[in-house]
Amino acid sequence: MVEIWGETAEGYEPVREAFARNFRQHGELGAAFALYVRGRKVVDLWGGDARPEVGGRPAPAVPWTADTAQVLRSVTKGLTATAALHLAQNGRLDLDAPVASYWPEFKAAGKERVPVRWLLSHEAGLPALDVPLRVEDVLAWEPAVAAVAAQAPAWEPGTAHGYHPYTFGWLVGEVVRRVSGRSIGEYFAEEIARPLGLDLWIGLPAGAAPRVGRLVDLPAPEASHFGAGGLRLRPKQAVVDAYQDPTSLTARAFAAVRPGVDLNDPAVQAAEIPGSGGIGTARSLARFYAALIGVADRHGGAPGEPLPPLLGHRLLVEAMGPAVSGPDRVLIVRSTFGLGFFRHGPTSLMASPASFGHPGRGGSLGFADPELGIGFGYVTNGMQPGVTGDIRSRTLVKAVLDCLPETAGQA
Repeated sequence: MVEIWGETAEGYEPVREAFARNFRQHGELGAAFALYVRGRKVVDLWGGDARPEVGGRPAPAVPWTADTAQVLRSVTKGLTATAALHLAQNGRLDLDAPVASYWPEFKAAGKERVPVRWLLSHEAGLPALDVPLRVEDVLAWEPAVAAVAAQAPAWEPGTAHGYHPYTFGWLVGEVVRRVSGRSIGEYFAEEIARPLGLDLWIGLPAGAAPRVGRLVDLPAPEASHFGAGGLRLRPKQAVVDAYQDPTSLTARAFAAVRPGVDLNDPAVQAAEIPGSGGIGTARSLARFYAALIGVADRHGGAPGEPLPPLLGHRLLVEAMGPAVSGPDRVLIVRSTFGLGFFRHGPTSLMASPASFGHPGRGGSLGFADPELGIGFGYVTNGMQPGVTGDIRSRTLVKAVLDCLPETAGQA
Protein backbone atom coordinates (compact mmCIF):
# COMPACT_ATOMS: atom_id res chain seq x y z
CA MET A 1 0.00 0.00 0.00
CA VAL A 2 1.31 3.44 -0.94
CA GLU A 3 1.68 5.81 1.99
CA ILE A 4 0.14 9.24 1.50
CA TRP A 5 1.97 12.23 2.95
CA GLY A 6 0.99 15.84 3.47
CA GLU A 7 -1.74 17.95 5.00
CA THR A 8 -5.52 17.86 4.79
CA ALA A 9 -7.70 20.46 6.50
CA GLU A 10 -10.70 19.34 8.50
CA GLY A 11 -13.60 18.56 6.19
CA TYR A 12 -11.38 17.58 3.25
CA GLU A 13 -10.60 14.04 4.37
CA PRO A 14 -12.55 12.60 1.38
CA VAL A 15 -10.03 14.28 -0.94
CA ARG A 16 -7.19 12.46 0.79
CA GLU A 17 -9.07 9.19 0.39
CA ALA A 18 -9.72 9.90 -3.30
CA PHE A 19 -6.01 10.61 -3.82
CA ALA A 20 -5.10 7.31 -2.13
CA ARG A 21 -7.75 5.47 -4.17
CA ASN A 22 -6.02 6.55 -7.38
CA PHE A 23 -3.02 4.48 -6.31
CA ARG A 24 -5.12 1.48 -5.32
CA GLN A 25 -7.54 1.42 -8.24
CA HIS A 26 -6.33 3.58 -11.13
CA GLY A 27 -2.67 2.69 -11.62
CA GLU A 28 -1.16 5.83 -10.10
CA LEU A 29 2.63 5.54 -9.69
CA GLY A 30 3.67 8.87 -8.21
CA ALA A 31 1.64 12.04 -7.86
CA ALA A 32 0.84 15.15 -5.86
CA PHE A 33 -2.31 17.19 -5.36
CA ALA A 34 -2.98 20.59 -3.79
CA LEU A 35 -6.07 22.73 -3.36
CA TYR A 36 -6.69 26.34 -2.37
CA VAL A 37 -10.15 27.43 -1.26
CA ARG A 38 -10.89 31.14 -0.78
CA GLY A 39 -7.44 32.18 0.36
CA ARG A 40 -6.47 29.05 2.28
CA LYS A 41 -4.48 26.00 1.24
CA VAL A 42 -6.66 23.12 2.45
CA VAL A 43 -5.03 20.12 0.76
CA ASP A 44 -1.35 19.40 0.05
CA LEU A 45 -0.70 15.70 -0.63
CA TRP A 46 1.92 13.52 -2.28
CA GLY A 47 2.85 9.86 -2.52
CA GLY A 48 4.29 7.05 -4.58
CA ASP A 49 7.50 6.58 -6.54
CA ALA A 50 8.97 9.70 -8.14
CA ARG A 51 11.26 7.86 -10.55
CA PRO A 52 9.73 4.47 -11.35
CA GLU A 53 11.52 2.06 -13.66
CA VAL A 54 9.56 0.31 -16.37
CA GLY A 55 11.13 -2.74 -18.02
CA GLY A 56 14.60 -4.06 -17.34
CA ARG A 57 15.92 -4.68 -13.86
CA PRO A 58 13.78 -3.22 -11.04
CA ALA A 59 15.36 -0.32 -9.22
CA PRO A 60 14.83 0.86 -5.63
CA ALA A 61 11.89 3.23 -5.28
CA VAL A 62 12.60 6.96 -5.06
CA PRO A 63 9.85 8.29 -2.80
CA TRP A 64 7.89 11.33 -3.95
CA THR A 65 8.62 14.11 -1.45
CA ALA A 66 7.13 17.47 -0.59
CA ASP A 67 9.49 19.12 -3.08
CA THR A 68 9.21 16.70 -6.02
CA ALA A 69 8.41 18.52 -9.26
CA GLN A 70 6.99 17.00 -12.41
CA VAL A 71 6.88 17.71 -16.14
CA LEU A 72 3.46 19.27 -16.78
CA ARG A 73 2.96 18.57 -20.49
CA SER A 74 0.25 20.91 -21.86
CA VAL A 75 -0.59 22.29 -18.43
CA THR A 76 2.32 24.56 -19.43
CA LYS A 77 0.07 26.38 -21.91
CA GLY A 78 -1.78 28.06 -19.06
CA LEU A 79 1.51 29.47 -17.75
CA THR A 80 2.54 30.63 -21.21
CA ALA A 81 -0.80 32.31 -21.87
CA THR A 82 -0.60 34.11 -18.53
CA ALA A 83 2.77 35.61 -19.44
CA ALA A 84 1.21 37.15 -22.57
CA LEU A 85 -1.85 38.32 -20.63
CA HIS A 86 0.44 39.88 -18.01
CA LEU A 87 2.07 41.95 -20.76
CA ALA A 88 -1.41 43.00 -21.91
CA GLN A 89 -2.35 43.88 -18.34
CA ASN A 90 0.66 46.21 -18.19
CA GLY A 91 -0.22 47.91 -21.49
CA ARG A 92 2.71 46.46 -23.42
CA LEU A 93 0.78 44.02 -25.61
CA ASP A 94 -2.39 44.74 -27.57
CA LEU A 95 -4.33 41.51 -28.00
CA ASP A 96 -6.11 42.95 -31.05
CA ALA A 97 -2.95 44.12 -32.79
CA PRO A 98 -1.60 42.00 -35.67
CA VAL A 99 1.03 39.51 -34.56
CA ALA A 100 3.18 40.83 -37.42
CA SER A 101 3.34 44.26 -35.78
CA TYR A 102 5.49 42.65 -33.08
CA TRP A 103 6.96 39.81 -35.14
CA PRO A 104 7.38 40.95 -38.77
CA GLU A 105 8.38 37.52 -40.10
CA PHE A 106 4.97 36.19 -39.08
CA LYS A 107 3.19 37.98 -41.91
CA ALA A 108 4.39 35.29 -44.37
CA ALA A 109 1.78 33.14 -46.15
CA GLY A 110 -1.01 35.68 -45.81
CA LYS A 111 -0.96 35.99 -42.00
CA GLU A 112 -0.36 39.74 -41.82
CA ARG A 113 -3.78 40.47 -40.27
CA VAL A 114 -3.89 37.67 -37.69
CA PRO A 115 -4.33 39.29 -34.24
CA VAL A 116 -2.54 38.12 -31.12
CA ARG A 117 -5.75 36.90 -29.51
CA TRP A 118 -6.21 34.25 -32.22
CA LEU A 119 -2.93 32.67 -31.16
CA LEU A 120 -4.31 32.33 -27.64
CA SER A 121 -7.71 31.01 -28.73
CA HIS A 122 -6.35 28.39 -31.16
CA GLU A 123 -7.90 30.19 -34.15
CA ALA A 124 -4.69 30.95 -36.08
CA GLY A 125 -4.88 27.77 -38.19
CA LEU A 126 -1.29 26.74 -37.40
CA PRO A 127 -1.52 23.51 -35.38
CA ALA A 128 0.68 21.50 -37.77
CA LEU A 129 3.86 22.08 -39.76
CA ASP A 130 4.48 20.99 -43.34
CA VAL A 131 7.93 19.80 -42.29
CA PRO A 132 8.12 18.45 -38.73
CA LEU A 133 10.80 19.89 -36.48
CA ARG A 134 13.76 17.94 -35.18
CA VAL A 135 14.51 17.80 -31.47
CA GLU A 136 17.57 19.99 -32.00
CA ASP A 137 15.32 22.62 -33.61
CA VAL A 138 13.13 22.65 -30.53
CA LEU A 139 16.09 23.00 -28.18
CA ALA A 140 17.53 25.87 -30.22
CA TRP A 141 14.23 27.88 -30.27
CA GLU A 142 14.97 29.99 -33.35
CA PRO A 143 14.34 27.20 -35.91
CA ALA A 144 11.02 26.40 -34.25
CA VAL A 145 9.70 29.95 -34.30
CA ALA A 146 10.97 30.46 -37.85
CA ALA A 147 9.00 27.40 -38.94
CA VAL A 148 5.72 28.55 -37.40
CA ALA A 149 6.22 32.06 -38.80
CA ALA A 150 6.66 30.68 -42.33
CA GLN A 151 3.83 28.14 -42.10
CA ALA A 152 0.67 28.68 -44.17
CA PRO A 153 -2.56 28.27 -42.17
CA ALA A 154 -4.54 25.05 -42.42
CA TRP A 155 -7.76 27.10 -42.47
CA GLU A 156 -8.59 30.77 -42.85
CA PRO A 157 -7.60 32.25 -39.48
CA GLY A 158 -10.52 33.36 -37.37
CA THR A 159 -13.08 31.16 -39.13
CA ALA A 160 -12.57 28.01 -37.01
CA HIS A 161 -10.54 26.74 -34.10
CA GLY A 162 -8.39 23.69 -33.48
CA TYR A 163 -6.10 22.77 -30.63
CA HIS A 164 -2.42 23.66 -31.29
CA PRO A 165 -0.57 20.97 -29.27
CA TYR A 166 3.02 22.12 -29.86
CA THR A 167 2.89 25.28 -31.94
CA PHE A 168 0.86 27.23 -29.36
CA GLY A 169 3.97 27.54 -27.21
CA TRP A 170 6.22 28.91 -29.94
CA LEU A 171 3.57 31.26 -31.26
CA VAL A 172 2.73 32.84 -27.91
CA GLY A 173 6.25 32.49 -26.53
CA GLU A 174 7.82 34.36 -29.43
CA VAL A 175 5.33 37.22 -29.08
CA VAL A 176 6.30 37.49 -25.40
CA ARG A 177 9.98 37.51 -26.40
CA ARG A 178 9.52 40.17 -29.09
CA VAL A 179 7.53 42.46 -26.79
CA SER A 180 9.43 42.02 -23.53
CA GLY A 181 12.96 41.36 -24.77
CA ARG A 182 13.07 38.29 -22.51
CA SER A 183 12.48 34.65 -23.30
CA ILE A 184 9.16 33.17 -22.22
CA GLY A 185 10.91 31.25 -19.44
CA GLU A 186 12.71 34.34 -18.16
CA TYR A 187 9.58 36.47 -18.28
CA PHE A 188 7.44 33.91 -16.46
CA ALA A 189 10.11 33.38 -13.79
CA GLU A 190 10.80 37.06 -13.14
CA GLU A 191 7.29 38.50 -13.39
CA ILE A 192 5.06 35.70 -12.12
CA ALA A 193 6.76 32.73 -10.48
CA ARG A 194 9.31 34.45 -8.23
CA PRO A 195 6.97 37.16 -6.88
CA LEU A 196 4.46 34.44 -5.97
CA GLY A 197 7.06 32.04 -4.60
CA LEU A 198 6.24 29.34 -7.14
CA ASP A 199 8.24 26.28 -8.07
CA LEU A 200 6.99 26.51 -11.66
CA TRP A 201 9.41 26.75 -14.56
CA ILE A 202 9.41 26.98 -18.34
CA GLY A 203 12.99 25.80 -18.66
CA LEU A 204 14.33 24.00 -15.59
CA PRO A 205 17.05 25.98 -13.75
CA ALA A 206 20.45 24.51 -13.07
CA GLY A 207 20.51 22.37 -9.95
CA ALA A 208 16.79 21.52 -9.94
CA ALA A 209 17.03 18.36 -12.07
CA PRO A 210 17.24 15.93 -9.10
CA ARG A 211 13.81 17.14 -7.95
CA VAL A 212 12.04 16.09 -11.15
CA GLY A 213 10.08 12.84 -11.34
CA ARG A 214 10.29 10.51 -14.32
CA LEU A 215 7.39 10.24 -16.76
CA VAL A 216 6.26 6.67 -17.41
CA ASP A 217 3.61 5.48 -19.85
CA LEU A 218 0.78 3.53 -18.24
CA PRO A 219 -1.20 0.79 -19.97
CA ALA A 220 -4.12 2.10 -22.02
CA PRO A 221 -7.53 1.90 -20.36
CA GLU A 222 -10.13 -0.33 -21.96
CA ALA A 223 -10.55 1.16 -25.45
CA SER A 224 -14.32 0.94 -25.42
CA HIS A 225 -14.47 3.15 -22.35
CA PHE A 226 -12.07 5.95 -23.22
CA GLY A 227 -11.95 8.24 -26.23
CA ALA A 228 -8.89 9.94 -27.66
CA GLY A 229 -9.17 12.79 -25.18
CA GLY A 230 -9.39 10.48 -22.18
CA LEU A 231 -13.19 10.71 -21.95
CA ARG A 232 -15.10 7.81 -20.44
CA LEU A 233 -17.06 7.28 -23.64
CA ARG A 234 -16.94 4.98 -26.62
CA PRO A 235 -14.89 7.03 -29.12
CA LYS A 236 -16.57 8.11 -32.33
CA GLN A 237 -15.11 6.53 -35.42
CA ALA A 238 -14.18 9.97 -36.75
CA VAL A 239 -11.97 10.55 -33.70
CA VAL A 240 -10.29 7.14 -34.03
CA ASP A 241 -9.70 7.69 -37.74
CA ALA A 242 -8.21 11.15 -37.21
CA TYR A 243 -5.64 9.90 -34.72
CA GLN A 244 -4.73 6.83 -36.76
CA ASP A 245 -4.42 8.52 -40.16
CA PRO A 246 -0.88 9.98 -40.36
CA THR A 247 -2.02 12.44 -43.06
CA SER A 248 -4.83 13.95 -40.97
CA LEU A 249 -4.49 17.39 -39.42
CA THR A 250 -4.92 15.76 -36.01
CA ALA A 251 -2.04 13.33 -36.43
CA ARG A 252 0.17 15.96 -38.03
CA ALA A 253 -0.50 18.43 -35.21
CA PHE A 254 0.59 15.92 -32.57
CA ALA A 255 3.59 14.99 -34.74
CA ALA A 256 4.93 18.53 -35.17
CA VAL A 257 8.23 17.25 -33.73
CA ARG A 258 9.64 13.99 -35.12
CA PRO A 259 11.03 11.95 -33.55
CA GLY A 260 9.14 13.00 -30.46
CA VAL A 261 10.74 14.95 -27.64
CA ASP A 262 11.87 12.88 -24.64
CA LEU A 263 10.62 14.94 -21.72
CA ASN A 264 12.75 12.89 -19.31
CA ASP A 265 15.91 14.14 -21.03
CA PRO A 266 17.70 16.73 -18.82
CA ALA A 267 18.59 18.79 -21.90
CA VAL A 268 14.93 18.92 -22.92
CA GLN A 269 13.83 19.83 -19.39
CA ALA A 270 16.34 22.70 -19.32
CA ALA A 271 15.09 24.03 -22.65
CA GLU A 272 12.13 26.37 -22.94
CA ILE A 273 9.28 24.43 -24.54
CA PRO A 274 6.26 26.59 -23.64
CA GLY A 275 3.63 24.33 -25.17
CA SER A 276 4.46 21.18 -23.24
CA GLY A 277 7.74 21.33 -21.31
CA GLY A 278 6.94 23.22 -18.12
CA ILE A 279 7.86 21.68 -14.78
CA GLY A 280 6.47 22.30 -11.32
CA THR A 281 4.89 21.07 -8.12
CA ALA A 282 1.20 20.54 -7.52
CA ARG A 283 1.40 23.02 -4.64
CA SER A 284 2.71 25.76 -6.92
CA LEU A 285 0.28 24.92 -9.71
CA ALA A 286 -2.66 25.27 -7.32
CA ARG A 287 -1.24 28.51 -5.93
CA PHE A 288 -0.71 29.86 -9.45
CA TYR A 289 -4.38 29.35 -10.35
CA ALA A 290 -5.48 30.64 -6.96
CA ALA A 291 -3.42 33.79 -7.62
CA LEU A 292 -5.10 34.27 -10.99
CA ILE A 293 -8.45 34.73 -9.27
CA GLY A 294 -7.21 36.32 -6.03
CA VAL A 295 -7.60 33.37 -3.63
CA ALA A 296 -3.93 32.67 -2.91
CA ASP A 297 -2.74 33.35 0.63
CA ARG A 298 -0.42 36.27 1.28
CA HIS A 299 2.79 34.95 2.82
CA GLY A 300 3.62 37.03 5.88
CA GLY A 301 0.18 38.64 5.94
CA ALA A 302 -2.80 38.09 8.18
CA PRO A 303 -4.14 34.51 8.23
CA GLY A 304 -6.46 34.00 5.29
CA GLU A 305 -5.56 37.37 3.78
CA PRO A 306 -5.56 36.79 0.00
CA LEU A 307 -3.28 38.27 -2.61
CA PRO A 308 -4.88 40.54 -5.20
CA PRO A 309 -5.67 38.76 -8.47
CA LEU A 310 -2.73 38.29 -10.81
CA LEU A 311 -4.78 39.86 -13.62
CA GLY A 312 -7.26 42.72 -13.43
CA HIS A 313 -10.95 41.80 -13.38
CA ARG A 314 -11.75 42.92 -16.93
CA LEU A 315 -8.81 41.11 -18.49
CA LEU A 316 -9.41 38.01 -16.37
CA VAL A 317 -13.01 37.79 -17.55
CA GLU A 318 -11.82 38.20 -21.15
CA ALA A 319 -9.14 35.53 -20.65
CA MET A 320 -11.63 33.09 -19.15
CA GLY A 321 -13.82 33.49 -22.19
CA PRO A 322 -15.26 31.58 -23.78
CA ALA A 323 -13.56 32.96 -26.87
CA VAL A 324 -14.47 30.00 -29.11
CA SER A 325 -16.72 26.99 -28.72
CA GLY A 326 -17.71 24.28 -31.14
CA PRO A 327 -16.16 21.62 -33.38
CA ASP A 328 -12.40 21.43 -32.91
CA ARG A 329 -10.51 20.81 -36.15
CA VAL A 330 -7.74 18.94 -34.34
CA LEU A 331 -9.40 17.17 -31.40
CA ILE A 332 -12.42 16.23 -33.62
CA VAL A 333 -14.84 16.87 -30.76
CA ARG A 334 -16.42 20.05 -29.45
CA SER A 335 -14.07 22.17 -27.38
CA THR A 336 -14.27 25.54 -25.65
CA PHE A 337 -11.35 27.89 -25.12
CA GLY A 338 -10.76 31.23 -23.50
CA LEU A 339 -7.52 33.06 -24.22
CA GLY A 340 -5.08 30.24 -23.63
CA PHE A 341 -7.30 28.21 -21.31
CA PHE A 342 -9.65 25.28 -21.70
CA ARG A 343 -13.10 25.86 -20.26
CA HIS A 344 -14.99 23.25 -18.28
CA GLY A 345 -16.96 20.99 -20.56
CA PRO A 346 -17.26 17.48 -21.99
CA THR A 347 -13.67 17.51 -23.30
CA SER A 348 -12.11 19.04 -20.19
CA LEU A 349 -13.89 18.18 -16.98
CA MET A 350 -13.15 20.64 -14.18
CA ALA A 351 -15.33 21.79 -11.29
CA SER A 352 -18.15 23.86 -12.79
CA PRO A 353 -19.05 25.91 -15.88
CA ALA A 354 -17.05 28.78 -14.34
CA SER A 355 -13.81 26.75 -14.27
CA PHE A 356 -10.90 27.53 -16.58
CA GLY A 357 -7.43 26.05 -16.77
CA HIS A 358 -5.46 23.49 -18.72
CA PRO A 359 -4.96 19.71 -18.67
CA GLY A 360 -1.75 18.02 -19.70
CA ARG A 361 -1.49 15.03 -21.97
CA GLY A 362 -1.13 12.03 -19.70
CA GLY A 363 -3.14 13.25 -16.72
CA SER A 364 -1.95 16.43 -14.97
CA LEU A 365 -4.45 19.26 -14.48
CA GLY A 366 -4.47 22.82 -13.18
CA PHE A 367 -7.47 25.13 -13.02
CA ALA A 368 -9.27 27.86 -11.13
CA ASP A 369 -12.93 28.35 -10.41
CA PRO A 370 -13.80 31.95 -9.50
CA GLU A 371 -17.34 31.10 -8.37
CA LEU A 372 -16.20 28.35 -6.02
CA GLY A 373 -13.01 30.22 -5.11
CA ILE A 374 -10.63 27.35 -5.76
CA GLY A 375 -7.19 26.81 -7.22
CA PHE A 376 -6.56 23.17 -8.18
CA GLY A 377 -3.22 21.50 -8.98
CA TYR A 378 -2.64 17.83 -9.77
CA VAL A 379 0.58 16.41 -11.23
CA THR A 380 1.47 12.81 -12.03
CA ASN A 381 4.27 10.83 -13.59
CA GLY A 382 1.97 8.02 -14.77
CA MET A 383 1.02 8.95 -18.32
CA GLN A 384 -2.43 7.72 -19.36
CA PRO A 385 -3.33 7.97 -23.07
CA GLY A 386 -5.43 11.07 -23.63
CA VAL A 387 -5.13 14.81 -23.95
CA THR A 388 -7.76 16.34 -21.68
CA GLY A 389 -7.80 14.43 -18.40
CA ASP A 390 -8.62 10.97 -17.09
CA ILE A 391 -10.24 9.05 -14.26
CA ARG A 392 -7.63 10.16 -11.70
CA SER A 393 -8.21 13.90 -12.08
CA ARG A 394 -11.97 13.37 -12.28
CA THR A 395 -11.85 11.38 -9.04
CA LEU A 396 -10.14 14.31 -7.33
CA VAL A 397 -12.51 16.88 -8.79
CA LYS A 398 -15.53 14.92 -7.56
CA ALA A 399 -14.05 14.59 -4.08
CA VAL A 400 -13.38 18.34 -3.92
CA LEU A 401 -16.93 19.14 -4.98
CA ASP A 402 -18.31 16.76 -2.36
CA CYS A 403 -16.39 18.68 0.32
CA LEU A 404 -17.54 22.18 -0.68
CA PRO A 405 -20.78 23.23 1.04
CA GLU A 406 -22.18 24.84 -2.11
CA THR A 407 -21.63 21.75 -4.29
CA ALA A 408 -21.78 18.81 -1.85
CA GLY A 409 -23.52 15.85 -3.42
CA GLN A 410 -23.80 17.48 -6.88
CA ALA A 411 -20.73 15.90 -8.52
